[in-house]
Amino acid sequence: MSADPHLAGLPGTPRHDQIVAARAPWLHHIKAGETLRIVDLEGNQAVDFLLYSAADDAERYSAQDTVAAQGNLFLRTGTVLRSNEGRPMMTIAASAVEYHDTIGGACSCESNTLRYGHHTKAQHACVENFLEANLTEGRGKRDIVSNINFFMNVPVEPDGSLGIVDGISAPGLTVDLRAEMDVIVVVSNCPQINNPCNAFNPTPVRMIVAG
Repeated sequence: MSADPHLAGLPGTPRHDQIVAARAPWLHHIKAGETLRIVDLEGNQAVDFLLYSAADDAERYSAQDTVAAQGNLFLRTGTVLRSNEGRPMMTIAASAVEYHDTIGGACSCESNTLRYGHHTKAQHACVENFLEANLTEGRGKRDIVSNINFFMNVPVEPDGSLGIVDGISAPGLTVDLRAEMDVIVVVSNCPQINNPCNAFNPTPVRMIVAG
């Protein structure tokens, strides 16, 4: 029996291993010191990501604090994901792609309608996934803050404009996140089909927690 390539180099012993279907949400509690590995199984799949402190979910991921602290818009190996209190929540311990996005936001039924036309109104979106997962623990729409988009390519042009273009991931590529505190991770395996963030074809991802 051949070794599982998606487990190679993962610190500790896997205690949770789940395939998240295309377009689906995922929520999991991760303890300080544990590592979450996200595997892009088929390539070019955006993984929208929110983060809350398990001790007090009023403390949550802050794109502003993270970007300001590192002085760069993109998230790379070594980036510390900081909370709205400036504290380290998770660290990108390893990444098989050069960078990840934290300014492109999450798709919603409303933004789809605005960008792509009223015919998209009924399409499932990341905000709805975040809401579905968060409602299981009593959080609502006001608790959905600016998110991370792992594996998503949002270049910033010289004039300051943003693009959503073909991803820079490929089948089997990974990103490892080490928890610096006890955290709640909420994911939307992005269902977007109107732009190239998912190569117009949402696919499953694998979530592995080890420690």
